[in-house]
Amino acid sequence: MIGLYTADEVRAAEAPLLAAGPEGALMQRAATGLAAVCLRLLGRAHGTRVTALVGAGDNGGDALLAGAHLAGRGVRVTAVLLDPDRAHPAGLAALRRAGGRVTGADGPTGLERAHLVLDGIVGLGARGGLRPVAARLVAEAAAGPGLMVAVDLPSGVDPDTGAVAGEAFPAQHTVTFGAVKAGLVVGEGRQYAGQVHLVDIGLAGTLPRPRAVRLTDDDVAARLDPPTDDDDKYSRGVVGVVAGSSTYPGAAVLCTGAALRTRPGLVRYAGTAAAGVRAAWPEAIVTEDRPSDAGRVQAWVVGPGMGTDDAAAGLVAEVLATDLPVLLDADALTLAARRPELVRDRTAPTVLTPHDREYARFGPAGGGGAGGDGGGGAGGDGVGPDRIGAARRLAADLGAVVLLKGAATVVAAPDGQAFVNGTGTPWLATAGTGDVLSGIAGALLATGLPAAEAAAVAAHVHGRAGQLAAEGGPLIAGDLVRRLPGTLARLRRGRSPGLGD
Repeated sequence: MIGLYTADEVRAAEAPLLAAGPEGALMQRAATGLAAVCLRLLGRAHGTRVTALVGAGDNGGDALLAGAHLAGRGVRVTAVLLDPDRAHPAGLAALRRAGGRVTGADGPTGLERAHLVLDGIVGLGARGGLRPVAARLVAEAAAGPGLMVAVDLPSGVDPDTGAVAGEAFPAQHTVTFGAVKAGLVVGEGRQYAGQVHLVDIGLAGTLPRPRAVRLTDDDVAARLDPPTDDDDKYSRGVVGVVAGSSTYPGAAVLCTGAALRTRPGLVRYAGTAAAGVRAAWPEAIVTEDRPSDAGRVQAWVVGPGMGTDDAAAGLVAEVLATDLPVLLDADALTLAARRPELVRDRTAPTVLTPHDREYARFGPAGGGGAGGDGGGGAGGDGVGPDRIGAARRLAADLGAVVLLKGAATVVAAPDGQAFVNGTGTPWLATAGTGDVLSGIAGALLATGLPAAEAAAVAAHVHGRAGQLAAEGGPLIAGDLVRRLPGTLARLRRGRSPGLGD
């Protein structure tokens, strides 16, 4: 797993090293690592040009010291000082000794010819967008030919939430020090960070256990146990699906198909889309009766495409009254927002899978959105810029795991442990893909995985399947179902597509 940390956690981990070591030693480690990554990205030293945008903080010092290393290797380095009176003295002296060039914000910056631009404008302590002079230089850099590389964190991105309140540095690569900051992989920050490179500066022994993590392919593969000779259809997990309707069977077909393709031992479907599911998936055991008449299951998936009338509300209440793990999606979320006590009063694991609008339906107690679809409490102000914090609030309020869908899906457990998904593609923003995700997660719940892990693994697998399906261009939800066996096989073999694990 890749730990994700807040700025305060990183600073606390650095403190004992700063106190114990020689002055500037930690910054030198960071700068050396930064320079090494820059050289790899450049491909060569001689004949290349680097412009460093340098602010007054430690990030500016990192950029200056890295510039000194690069200049010593033959790179033509120009440092543009945004605040000349407060530039890092040791870094500035080192750059000058190495033959680097120094100028001000109104001088010849070399941005129009730079092969690489270093963003050392502001660091972890800054909040808000870039100031006008910095924003102008960043715009010039983005219009130029240089590769855009952020030092530790793109300037203008909140290190904890990824929020961008104004102009920010649009990095193609971010070289971060000691630990991955949460803001690099969630919210808008994910779009501004580009590919993240982690430089070890010796924090492993001082960092706390991370309260937010990102799963790697290896982590997921370890939770996808293949069947053994001793397994049968009941030992591999039995998942029940309540979804769709006779008028709209598509959600039921997709959800059931995804559950089957994720390879539990057995899938049971109960609902009014029985004819459509039976025709699409003869492997499933299908009934038009109530969930209680469907037979023994080990987890339920409820909600996609089932409607929000009284009959649907009764089915949701029936399933939530069981002592089995339950995943609520789509229409079931709307119904649960009207009666959140059905979730709060459960002792068995519950997983909610809202997108941002569904999240907001869990509004202030006694309130409610349009049509009265509210009443939960924690979701009343909407998701906001802090997606990890939002998922944690609703999870703690309802005592359930919350899978908050988005470009970087966040999974939060009631105790605050969070997972930020690192897979996926914008092509997943199409109808029915959420039904597929629910089927995957339900199948994993039925195998006995802890609820938060099942949700996080499902998001990872769903994203990888989307990447494979998108290799041929635009995808539809059915493509994900067809790609699931190959996705799971690649994960187990360690041959999944990239995306920066």
